[in-house]
Parts: sequence; structure tokens; C-alpha cells
Amino acid sequence: MKRYDLRHLKDNFEPRMKEILGTHKAGEVAIFLFEIGDFSAVQKSADIVKESGYELMNSLKFNEVDWTIVVKK
Repeated sequence: MKRYDLRHLKDNFEPRMKEILGTHKAGEVAIFLFEIGDFSAVQKSADIVKESGYELMNSLKFNEVDWTIVVKK
């Protein structure tokens, strides 16, 4: 299990998330943190996870501006 903090990327987290997901092997779990802003990032992240062939295991609001998702290949 590995945690990736993408909050510093603001709304531009998608390319980095796709890059990270492309390096994981079957059975590995990844935790991503990112800023949600207007909540559109939540749907974007779920779409990226699905397109990459991963399973979205958990998705929750971490604090006032941050979101956490847990995915597994």
C-alpha cells in the first residue's frame, strides 16, 4: 500500500494520477489525496480509476478541502 499526495497539483492532478496508476501491479493498493474544490474532482478521479481498470475501494472527504480515495488493481 502506498499513499500519494496530489494536493499540491490542485485541479491538475489527473495526469499524475494516471501515470501512477499505470505503474501499479495486480493486487496493489494505492491511496490518493487531492483537493476537491467544486467536487468535480471527485467524479474525475472515479472515472480515471475505472478507465485504468482499478477498483474504487473507498472515497471520503478528508477535511474541508481534501478528498481521499483508496484503489486496488
